Amino acid sequence: MMEDLWDMFCGSNIGGKSCIYDFKLLSDPSTCINHALVIGFDILLLVMLLFIMIQKSLSRTVHPPFRQRGFSVLQIVSAIVNGCLGCVYLCMGTWILEEKLRKEKHVFPLDWWLLELGQGFTWLLVGLSVSLQLRDLPRAPVRLLSVLVFLFAGTCCAVSLFSVIVGKEVSIKVAVNVFSFPGAVLLLLCTSKGYKFEEIERESDGSDLYTPLNAEYNGVNKSVSVDTVTPFAKAGFSSTLSFWWLNPLMKRGKQKTLKDEDIPKLREADRAKSCYFLFLEQLNRQKQSDPSSQPSVLRTILLCHRKEILISGFFALLKVLALSAGPLLLNAFILVAEGKESFKYEGYVLAMILFLTKITESISQRQWYFRSRLIGLKVRSLLTASIYKKQLRLSNAARLMHSGGEIMNYVTVDAYRIGEFPFWFHQTWTTSLQLCIALVVLFHAVGLATFASLVVIVLTVLCNTPLAKLQHKFQSGLMVAQDDRLKASTEALVNMKVLKLYAWETHFKNVIENLRKVECKWLSAVLLQKAYNTFLFWSSPVLVSAATFGACYLLKIPLYANNVFTFIATLRLVQDPIRMIPDVIGVVIQAKVAFARILKFLEAPELQSASVRGSRISKNVSTSIFIKSANFSWDEHSLRPTLTNINVEVRPGDKVAICGEVGSGKSTLLAAVLGDVPNTQGSIEVCGKIAYVSQTAWIQTGTIQENILFGSAMDSARYQETLERCSLLKDLELLPHGDLTEIGERGVNLSGGQKQRLQLARALYQNADIYLLDDPFSAVDAHTATSLFNEYVMGALAHKTVLLVTHQVDFLPAFDFVVLMTAGKILQAAPYHHLLSSSQEFQELVNAHKETAGSERLADVTSAQKQGNSSREIRKNYVEKQFQASKGDQLIKQEEREIGDAGLKPYLKYLNQNKGYILFSVAVLSHLTFVIGQISQNSWMAANVENLRFSKLLLILIYLVLGFASTLFLLTRSLAIVAMGIQSSKSLFSQLLNSLFRAPMSFYDSTPLGRILSRVSSDLSIVDLDVPFSFIFAIGATSNACASLVVLAVVTWQVLFVSFPMIYIALLLQRYYFASAKELMRINGTTKSFVANHLAESVAGAVTIRAFEEEDRFFLKNLDLIDINASPFFHNFAANEWLIQRLEAVSAIVLASSALCMVLLPPGTFSSGFIGMALSYGLSLNMSIVFSIQNQCTLANYIISVERLDQYMHLPAEAPEVIEGNRPPLNWPAVGKVEIHDLQIRYRPDTPLVLRGITCTFEGGHKIGIVGRTGSGKSTLIGALFRLVEPAGGKIIVDGLDITRIGLHDLRSRFGIIPQDPTLFNGTVRFNLDPLSQHSDKEIWEVLGKCQLRESVQQKEEGLDSLVVEDGSNWSMGQRQLFCLGRALLRRSRILVLDEATASIDNATDLILQKTIRTEFADCTVITVAHRIPTVMDCTMVLSISEGKLVEYDKPTNLVKREGSLFGQLVNEYWSHFQSAESH
Repeated sequence: MMEDLWDMFCGSNIGGKSCIYDFKLLSDPSTCINHALVIGFDILLLVMLLFIMIQKSLSRTVHPPFRQRGFSVLQIVSAIVNGCLGCVYLCMGTWILEEKLRKEKHVFPLDWWLLELGQGFTWLLVGLSVSLQLRDLPRAPVRLLSVLVFLFAGTCCAVSLFSVIVGKEVSIKVAVNVFSFPGAVLLLLCTSKGYKFEEIERESDGSDLYTPLNAEYNGVNKSVSVDTVTPFAKAGFSSTLSFWWLNPLMKRGKQKTLKDEDIPKLREADRAKSCYFLFLEQLNRQKQSDPSSQPSVLRTILLCHRKEILISGFFALLKVLALSAGPLLLNAFILVAEGKESFKYEGYVLAMILFLTKITESISQRQWYFRSRLIGLKVRSLLTASIYKKQLRLSNAARLMHSGGEIMNYVTVDAYRIGEFPFWFHQTWTTSLQLCIALVVLFHAVGLATFASLVVIVLTVLCNTPLAKLQHKFQSGLMVAQDDRLKASTEALVNMKVLKLYAWETHFKNVIENLRKVECKWLSAVLLQKAYNTFLFWSSPVLVSAATFGACYLLKIPLYANNVFTFIATLRLVQDPIRMIPDVIGVVIQAKVAFARILKFLEAPELQSASVRGSRISKNVSTSIFIKSANFSWDEHSLRPTLTNINVEVRPGDKVAICGEVGSGKSTLLAAVLGDVPNTQGSIEVCGKIAYVSQTAWIQTGTIQENILFGSAMDSARYQETLERCSLLKDLELLPHGDLTEIGERGVNLSGGQKQRLQLARALYQNADIYLLDDPFSAVDAHTATSLFNEYVMGALAHKTVLLVTHQVDFLPAFDFVVLMTAGKILQAAPYHHLLSSSQEFQELVNAHKETAGSERLADVTSAQKQGNSSREIRKNYVEKQFQASKGDQLIKQEEREIGDAGLKPYLKYLNQNKGYILFSVAVLSHLTFVIGQISQNSWMAANVENLRFSKLLLILIYLVLGFASTLFLLTRSLAIVAMGIQSSKSLFSQLLNSLFRAPMSFYDSTPLGRILSRVSSDLSIVDLDVPFSFIFAIGATSNACASLVVLAVVTWQVLFVSFPMIYIALLLQRYYFASAKELMRINGTTKSFVANHLAESVAGAVTIRAFEEEDRFFLKNLDLIDINASPFFHNFAANEWLIQRLEAVSAIVLASSALCMVLLPPGTFSSGFIGMALSYGLSLNMSIVFSIQNQCTLANYIISVERLDQYMHLPAEAPEVIEGNRPPLNWPAVGKVEIHDLQIRYRPDTPLVLRGITCTFEGGHKIGIVGRTGSGKSTLIGALFRLVEPAGGKIIVDGLDITRIGLHDLRSRFGIIPQDPTLFNGTVRFNLDPLSQHSDKEIWEVLGKCQLRESVQQKEEGLDSLVVEDGSNWSMGQRQLFCLGRALLRRSRILVLDEATASIDNATDLILQKTIRTEFADCTVITVAHRIPTVMDCTMVLSISEGKLVEYDKPTNLVKREGSLFGQLVNEYWSHFQSAESH
């Protein structure tokens, strides 16, 4: 009975022998006794598993519910490996059984197929149960089971290897047995590590048990923010290699739209702070090792990242080696297909090796790219940080060289280009190495003919050398042109209000358009160069094959399928790196140019302010400021210093006033104390903490509270007192969110007076020792000025050192001494009365004030009462409700970005520009023709290489003709793309520019400048340079990948069974990826604006930041913003690698399946030529798919820039500039009569009215004064006259014409205005007075004489061509206001508006100016908004506004006499403060 069973199991022929229990039989895996033992062990393992499962179901212990945690990487890898092993065993068992039934019609003996099926079931059940259900199973039995499996697999593996060594024969069975050992090792690791994780998790869960409840109770919602560090920081080796750590973010991106707070922070080592300080440390080390020479920044950066560069270099090398193994495997495959096997089952081994090399290639390339991009990110961060740090310390001379727009460009464009460079760094040597290896493989295949290909490759590279130099020149030219355009754009955008008031937008827009034309010339040169390079390198494989096959023919080298297709496969693998050579050259050149520009900036001279700010020592020093016979000069190399022979000694607690005419050097003296002006001679010492209030208010974007605290801790009592002292309480009551109201950029939603008081509050809160106040009272009305002077200067700063620059003579008697300046010298410094009696100039200044005050004229109507202001009396004041929305609605909105999949919209937007889709279609068709040409070329070779009917010459000739014909289409493709790119760029820019220049002022008031600038700089740069070629590369790479798949499928159709599911998986993966990637790229775009905004703001407020010594705080904030921007960028490129790695695994499976098909089917099924062709395409399939997806992702990322430009291309526009059917007569307005009927103004829909029904008439030729408290609506009325804001109701009629019926240009160009903020533009004096070139030099000199500027301009060598730098910062504030007067005098309008035009001018100059205006505009209507009451005393009529309503409108003399008149009150206040000054 037993023997019968044994015969059924083993077969009768070896029945007798099989019962001999010999070690040899036991150790031979093909013997029956061995099989019986293995099956017995399988049954034992399955019984143990059953026992464990029963124990699990009987177990009553309930585990606490853990947080849902997915499987670990180890568990998943273990499940996959053991599952695959089980499947292979099952397939083998099924195949053996099927063969037995087919051939022998019975199933005996049982041992072989039973063994394989038993092994299969055991591995599947044990492997998957232990790997995936680990946490639910009892610990001890599972550990025992895994140890038994490990011992069993180890024994099988050892036995199999022993039999291979003895028998020198390999079988699939043996191979699978060997592979079962790693599977068992993984199981063992799973059980030991998995339980360890469970313990840790249990501990943490125990402690966190009540956390969610507490968090909810405390009002903290944990799900709101994922304030975690990226999982990459703690990722293990396998997780890093497989990008497994990214899965949680990708999953979150699929489940919901990602927001800023969903993105984890960078790990510590990758943050800007770490990178910057590491860079500094290296720089200092180099300085110490060689103090004499300037350390190289490039070398320092390389030293900082040498370890990462070497690691990524190692992966690059590994990738090249794995890739180069492909053609050798192909050669072996063709030999196997021809029946020339070296050993049995060689085909299977080759298929396995092919799969493994492809996976190795994939992992190494992904790590290389990922690590390189990470280096690029760190380099970009440290450069951005260095640029920011540098601009805070830039000297004045350097500021003239590097304008704000250029500094912005260094960060948004140059640092970005350098950050791209490390990604391409290894391409420079890997391409060469790959070529060398390829040449060795080629030599192996075609012998001496290789030298022909070498010659062609060398010639191609040599052809490109002169072009690389040209490209460098073009790239530099493009960068300079870009800078010029950005400079002009920045200036126009910052001063848009002034351009609109003067109706100069069209002119400035034309200037920018002309600069853009120059930029486009350089751009087309750069793009054509790129197109030529692309053509050269894409066609080089054709030239190489032409030369090589020609040489083969001449040298009589035989052509067989295996050597021809080894050659073609090698060429296909090398052609992608060769095609990238132009990109590599381009990137290297771009980085070189950008690096040179940044380096020049980083080496620019810095301020030496540390030497001025002396010892911050104890408070008992005898002097606060001590200047001895010092000269100061803005330009260190100038022969004439700005300030000469300055001697000042200020003791602690002194109050010093500085006065003098316009341009006498008052502000420069304060700048010298701050250390901003180089000291060329003598000495200066400053002791104590400084607070500074600048003449033009610098307000940060943020809340009012943030602006006042300015980095200090909140102290409620001090804060409250500060608000009271600066008369801010009333203003805060009227703002929608009190002191938490967001202020727009440059304080747009505050009036001039509010901005100054906010600055004063900021200074007071800092509790400094020395206060430098640069004419802070010029922007507020008389009453507020008095209140501020008493409360603030004499009250809050009673024991502080104060230096006050002022034109208001009334305050001077209260000071300890007065410094009188003229022409850069101190004329005299003495107490007020001493000066009055001894100095003629000072007497003139005071008399001029009395004259403007008009004391004689008013003495009879005003009985001045001296009013004392107690510190608690806060003046009543109504704030202009500018841009204030209802509760909860702040002025500055979050930056808008598209959400979700925008589909093809942005692509079509780009292609629709100037019929770009026609050119795009031409390019696509040309490329498809090229691909078809290549396939037909290779098919011809595959079909006829072994065909003896064709001579070798004919074979090669037809091959070459097809090749050369297809390259012509490449040229067409390149030229069409360049044409499309330039057309689209031009069209997008002109639409963007038109939209921005036609946008209403409300857009500029609620949009931070950085948002607009990041679009006209970095986004536009991407659209110009990157988008056009990305389009064709995406289409090109995708068509190449499709071509490879088609060729594989045509030759081995069986592979379609694998291909279709794989393509489906690939598409699913891509969709899964895009859900997160698009949002990451968009967030990257919006966070880039934060960096740009902060930089623009810091450039503008550098003086204030330095004065308060807040550089470090601003620098740290900048580092934070860099990281906030870097994190989405980091996760975006990591996601890119995540996707490609998975796609590469898919393509490796397709290729290995295809190879397996060729092996499994009997020899002779395919001709060796077609096998060669299929595999040569298959080997490059991996690369084609990668390039395809990579280019698609790159394009999807770049197209976000088109999306962002599009957001600002359709802004709501102002009314038309010109209405053709309704143009005013040429001499309009002839009389200058202005009628205002029930005028109502609101700034935005749903906001309260700012002007509430004002009705009055200004007769032609009258002089009208508009008065009112700060923020009562005076400037709004002027805005309405110029239609900066459209009326919500009512109308304004000028000389019978309703101003809303005519075009804006016609309206604004006929009025004259001297605006509140005097603005000068970059250029010359002539350009600033007459940008439209409508007047002769003679007229301009005449006007300069009238507005007291002739002398200042004549002193400069170039006269009218003298330089005016950005913001006019090389002219004093008063001089800038005089320039604005000059513009008005040149324009000669019938209606002139003075919006607090003489606020920054001393009284003497003011007097002359008032006379000039009176004589020059004698018969014109002059509307004056004034804070100084004397300015409006000689007006025909005075209009008083309060809370947006007209309170009174009459002659000033009548109003003063009227009981309860607002104007009368203002006059009384003014007089009280004037007389209190007199009585001192």
